[in-house]
Amino acid sequence: MYKDRVMYRAGYEGVSQQGPFILIWERVTGLSDNESMMALTEAMEECFDELVESCMASGKIDSNLYLEYDVKRGLRDANGKGVLTGLTEISDVVSTRAENGVKVSIDGELYYQGYNVESLVKDTENRRFAFEETTYLLLFGQLPTPRQLGMFVGVLASLRELSGQFVRDVIMKAPSENLMNGLQKSVLTLYSYDANPDDTTPSNVLRQSLQLISKLPVIAVYAYFAYRHFHCGDSLMIRPPEKNLSTAENILLTLKGGYTELEARVLDVALILHAEHGGGNNSTFTNHVVTSSGTDTYSAIAASIASLKGPRHGGANLKVRQMFEDIKKKISNWEDEAALETYLTRVLDRAEFDHSGLIYGVGHAVYTLSDPRERILKENTRRLAAEKGYMDEFNLYDRVERIAIRLISQRRRVFKPVCANVDFYSGLMYTILDIPTELFTPLFAISRISGWSAHRLEELVNQGKIIRPAYKYVGHHRDYTSLDDRHWD
Repeated sequence: MYKDRVMYRAGYEGVSQQGPFILIWERVTGLSDNESMMALTEAMEECFDELVESCMASGKIDSNLYLEYDVKRGLRDANGKGVLTGLTEISDVVSTRAENGVKVSIDGELYYQGYNVESLVKDTENRRFAFEETTYLLLFGQLPTPRQLGMFVGVLASLRELSGQFVRDVIMKAPSENLMNGLQKSVLTLYSYDANPDDTTPSNVLRQSLQLISKLPVIAVYAYFAYRHFHCGDSLMIRPPEKNLSTAENILLTLKGGYTELEARVLDVALILHAEHGGGNNSTFTNHVVTSSGTDTYSAIAASIASLKGPRHGGANLKVRQMFEDIKKKISNWEDEAALETYLTRVLDRAEFDHSGLIYGVGHAVYTLSDPRERILKENTRRLAAEKGYMDEFNLYDRVERIAIRLISQRRRVFKPVCANVDFYSGLMYTILDIPTELFTPLFAISRISGWSAHRLEELVNQGKIIRPAYKYVGHHRDYTSLDDRHWD
């Protein structure tokens, strides 16, 4: 009995907390020092293995039950279309058009507050930077006048800088290897620096949102340098942002100390394209769900960051980059399309790369013929690659894109066309910009926080009910058994 209790406590607390339990173990068994450590470790491993087996067996649900009860797994119907759970005016994701009463696939279109994102990006050729203008549009529903934009940019600039106390006490303490966790920690800690953190009135939430939109780029870059210093032994470099520069320029300035005009403009375009993508994507829906509970802004944004971290969502651009690094290691001739096809076939067969069966960056839940963000990002990446001498690598991406789309269409017998998505070229673009891989997904968060903030405000303004979808219980009711009468098989 005593041994069982020690095993349970040790397994629960974990190996790193063995100290107190060794003393207990010594008293019960009479063992000491190394003998006690070895015996306790063995008992903990045995206990934990049994707990894992029990957890797996308990959590497994018969897959046929999902069909029997018509469960929309992933909140999608049998054709992969998202289940309608809300309404929004913030953005529209379009992939089909009705022709003679029949839906036909079209090249994807993305609208922010009714404006085609391609128009917003195209106009950056006349005005160097437009991420701030895009943020204004998402938050307030209309394009700003020059005066309104000037005032808005001034507000963001005034909120951008972080206090030395926050940098020292939050960012520099226990930096995370995965910067997304560092972003969550910093966002949650900002709650403690807010004099009115729990006020969910639109005016207060707007104030909090503008502060987060302004500060997140600086937090991400500083978190990266803290990680490099404490985990990798690099020199610690903290550059302050400049108020007269755009978000894209300040990211490059604080990260690298300098940039070319094309570099800043291309990054600005990437920020625009990642800023928003409807209410149904995982991190934005997470924001709606958490906001509907009445919680504070910092918790809602931290929850969205947690969602975006996942490799099936924002972390996909890093997986694309890792996949291409694997390709380059195993295929010396990047022009050999037969070798590329063999590799990608093995990926689909779960015999190559991470054995997931996924070609990352290809396929999308909504877009069919093409993803408008990918089209724009691909062209901007091509321009950047031509300037920086990366055309061979760009052409490799282009070949893999073509081959992967064909293979997936042939082998998976998909019911709709397949296209590359926004994650396919973003990692290559960031690499050419000399942005480290650790910042790939944080850059997504830096941009998407504009959309999250807009959706949080939309949820609050419309005073919706707390989001609570139904789950059906398919287990069995059982009689209670007293502790002494329970026995494991």
